[in-house]
Amino acid sequence: MSITPIPCAGDSFELGRAQGAAVADRVRGCLVSLRELEAVQLMRPRWMPHAVFLRIAERRANRCFARSVASAGVPERVDGIAAGAGVRRTAVRLLNLLEPMLSDIVAQTHVPPLGGCSAVAVGVTTSAVGEPMLARNFDYLPLVQPFYVMRDTQPRDGLRSLDFTLAPLAGTPDGINEAGLCITCNYAYVTDPGGHAAPISMAIAEALRQCSTVVEAAELLSRCPRWGGGLVMLADASGDLASLEISNGRTRLRRPEGGADVLFHTNCFHTDAMREVELSRDAAFSEWAPEPLRGKLVHDSAQRRDARFAQLLADAGSIGPEELLAVMADHGPEGAASDSTPCMHGAYWHTTATLQFFPRSRRVRVAFDTACRATFTELEVGGGVVVPA
Repeated sequence: MSITPIPCAGDSFELGRAQGAAVADRVRGCLVSLRELEAVQLMRPRWMPHAVFLRIAERRANRCFARSVASAGVPERVDGIAAGAGVRRTAVRLLNLLEPMLSDIVAQTHVPPLGGCSAVAVGVTTSAVGEPMLARNFDYLPLVQPFYVMRDTQPRDGLRSLDFTLAPLAGTPDGINEAGLCITCNYAYVTDPGGHAAPISMAIAEALRQCSTVVEAAELLSRCPRWGGGLVMLADASGDLASLEISNGRTRLRRPEGGADVLFHTNCFHTDAMREVELSRDAAFSEWAPEPLRGKLVHDSAQRRDARFAQLLADAGSIGPEELLAVMADHGPEGAASDSTPCMHGAYWHTTATLQFFPRSRRVRVAFDTACRATFTELEVGGGVVVPA
């Protein structure tokens, strides 16, 4: 299936309105899906009707939004999505803050973040195609897969970008801009306190609008107030690669070591400073977590995937797009896909999208499917569909 980006152009409100109008049915579908999202329902008192709980959640999100989300035209963009989709403004604000609300440390022992994810970056000296590459598996709930979109963002005062996101979101977890800067983000479990602010996905959208290099993007993301934790993979057209580990109050930048030209991460921090503010490696999901996760160690899947990537990428030699896809489509040494393999097929989370970014040629290959079954659509920033696969 070929994927066509949604064109969004203009100022912040116009960007949002174009997005909302183009995918109005999917924005409304996201609200309906909240009734089926177990992580949300676990936050609802059993005696409270869903409709009442949803309105209370909207009011909380609206207060957080008004207090904390005030930069870079984000409120205007979110409200534009609501206007374009014909949906309550407070409802779209809730959808945009659902990610950090569910991963907030207050609820973390009960309700986990909404995904896993894996990312691998390959530098020029290891790449078989003469440019760096960045691959990403988006491990999420199959329930929300119908709401995925590619967005062609054309801001009036910034750089054009192709963004992978969900229909109601102003931010983006993954994207590439016309300067060749690529950014992807995995969730992390952090414990340091922080005031409510915009989700990391909104900061990434701003970095794609403003920045051209890994260094610029790392600096912007490090100084930007944010809510939640993540591992951000960065690559640019010069061949620079970095992994930025983020919590509410600190960041650390990690680069390839020991002469290697490859980086990877899943959902565990690698640097000592960030492990100080990471949920304990001994923490397990409680009886208040979604049923398939109860009793499991929170970090077990990420640690197993990290170990597998280390095996797959050790002395890998020259890596091209198909070799990189094979790494992301891996089902472990036994060939049995699970919630701990790079291509995830779990009882709760699955690989629901896979992407490959090419900074120098400003291209992205994307499939809204598991990596092992990926049939890519190839897109170019500013150029539409290059190779519908």
